[in-house]
Amino acid sequence: MIFKQYIPKKHKRFGIKIFKLWDSTGYTYDMKLYLGKDRQRTAQHVTATHATVTELTRKVKGRGHKLYMDNFFSSPELFDDLANKQIYCCGTVRPNRRGMPQDLRPKTTKLKRGDIHVRTGADLRAILWRDKRDIRMLTNIHNAPAEGNFCNEAGKAIKPQIVMDYNHHMGCVDKGDRMANSYSISRRTFKCTKKLFFHLLDLAIPNSYILHSSCGCKKISHRDFLHTLVRDTLAHAGRERRVPRPLGRPPNVESHVAMLEVCGSKHWPTRSDTQLS
Repeated sequence: MIFKQYIPKKHKRFGIKIFKLWDSTGYTYDMKLYLGKDRQRTAQHVTATHATVTELTRKVKGRGHKLYMDNFFSSPELFDDLANKQIYCCGTVRPNRRGMPQDLRPKTTKLKRGDIHVRTGADLRAILWRDKRDIRMLTNIHNAPAEGNFCNEAGKAIKPQIVMDYNHHMGCVDKGDRMANSYSISRRTFKCTKKLFFHLLDLAIPNSYILHSSCGCKKISHRDFLHTLVRDTLAHAGRERRVPRPLGRPPNVESHVAMLEVCGSKHWPTRSDTQLS
């Protein structure tokens, strides 16, 4: 199967890889099924992750949306491309991405806990913050924080605003997954096509619940909404139709079948008084 992937870092190593675009309410706005590396986009000097984000955001360009992503997708080149489409981004970034400052790479500077280093260029801000480990952020949404060492009285590093906003907005992904998996209708199966079908149903139900809640209707819980949806679906389907009895002469089938003990009694073992020594 072309969309069955091997992901060694996951608990279930074989599965389906899907890229999704979520909003702050947990609504799945768009998605893309991973079918292998896009050779055509790679030939155009665009990375595969760059092409994926560009395709997922094609319907929201020019509207001034803010996009948060992890270090698997983010890069200075992608952020500049999306900024030209009025989509502003923030996210963690890998130090070896093309266009990242050289002095923010690992093993170039020794940081203490709470240290913040900032590099700006054009409309981008690259931030290196040291907590328990080095955290690199890239943004064109936030202003550059002040450099220096910032810790509280207990010696713990104070989180910059960019890190707090990133943690808050990336939690919407967990919210959407939690809603989809709370009352999942998927069943255990070895066919990836069935897994994909049930997963799409699991995504459609939370999406419809979020749309229902945003229309100003009476607020109900996710569980009650699901029960109402099932009852309305069954009522719309109607009662089960009875199959009419076929007309004509019934088939000549013997209704009485002799018991096995009677038909094959001579084949059953007989009782013996002798014993084997």
